[in-house]
Amino acid sequence: MGRRNYLIEGVSGAGKTAVCTELQRRGYQAIHGDRELAYQGDPETGNPTDGLTREHPEVFRSEHHIWDVEKVQAFVANQDEAVTFFCGGSRNFAKFLALFDGVFVLEVDLDTCLRRIDERVALDPTDWGATPAERELTVRLHHTKENIPKNGIIIVATAPLARVVDEIVRLSDAHTTL
Repeated sequence: MGRRNYLIEGVSGAGKTAVCTELQRRGYQAIHGDRELAYQGDPETGNPTDGLTREHPEVFRSEHHIWDVEKVQAFVANQDEAVTFFCGGSRNFAKFLALFDGVFVLEVDLDTCLRRIDERVALDPTDWGATPAERELTVRLHHTKENIPKNGIIIVATAPLARVVDEIVRLSDAHTTL
């Protein structure tokens, strides 16, 4: 999709979806990875795990939330756009991280994270974070950062959305492409 490609990651509630939508509104090529690329699969093999039942389904869902590596590769190979932003989280990011020119990690404090999750669950009770177990897992992952790429550029995502996106655009040098 882009001659330069960037991954925008972060914990649940960090603002990945909002950033993606704002980038699109501004005219940038931005892919909602959790909507367009994600499925339940084995992080190592990519084999779908749909229909499998587990004792702790929320942990299973989180650990098997992966992106289609072939789709990511195809998007990156298509160079129609000057820059493309891939927004969302996946447990298999190590399989395609080298394809990106940079990684931005949205960072928020736990209170902001949980407030944002509460706001989206109020709109959709089936969204991630609605159950006590999902919320507990979210808190653990927020503290450990175990499912977040290391060495990404930290973006403080508690700032107003416009400023967060301005910073990503500035640091990616995307502003020179529109």
